[in-house]
Amino acid sequence: MIIGYARVSTAGQDLETQRAALLDLSVSEERIYTDFGFSGKSLSRSGLDQARAAVRRGDTFVVPKFDRLARNVEDALAVMRELTEAGVVLQIGRQTYDPSDPMSKMVMTILAAVAEAEGGWISLRTKEALARPSVRAKMRGKQPSLSPKTDELIAGHLDAGDMTVREIAAAYKTSRASVYRAASRHRDRRANSKIE
Repeated sequence: MIIGYARVSTAGQDLETQRAALLDLSVSEERIYTDFGFSGKSLSRSGLDQARAAVRRGDTFVVPKFDRLARNVEDALAVMRELTEAGVVLQIGRQTYDPSDPMSKMVMTILAAVAEAEGGWISLRTKEALARPSVRAKMRGKQPSLSPKTDELIAGHLDAGDMTVREIAAAYKTSRASVYRAASRHRDRRANSKIE
């Protein structure tokens, strides 16, 4: 029996490409296990766990690329050891791992090291990007459409009771929910300024 495994950790990655690669490697659709949104650094992935539980002695465990299996040497070697001790053949793409062949073992160890380095480079590039203020600003998410001054005016009307929530919303061309959020933001700012 041939068991396939595919993984994507972000929405930008394509699970279907990996699935197509596994089908091309003779893995049947119902024997492909997948994980979405899990980092390769973590081996506690439900799809991977199910795939490992499904293989038996004499079966072949297939992943389209090495970095889909693990992102560091230690975890990769642990999975390879577990599979070979269980009598399962590990196949990365079209390359089969033969634990009795020193050259095969060396190549797989090098691939694991490259996958780990690749993960480190991605992490480093992400940290460098986040160090730039323009990137951090984009990461903050959607900002309130009302200014802090408008928040203060809205909170003032609510506290004074001189206008209903509906009237405040109409006056500032916003929703009633936004009126409450604006007042809450103003009160939070005021409380934080007192603490500072």
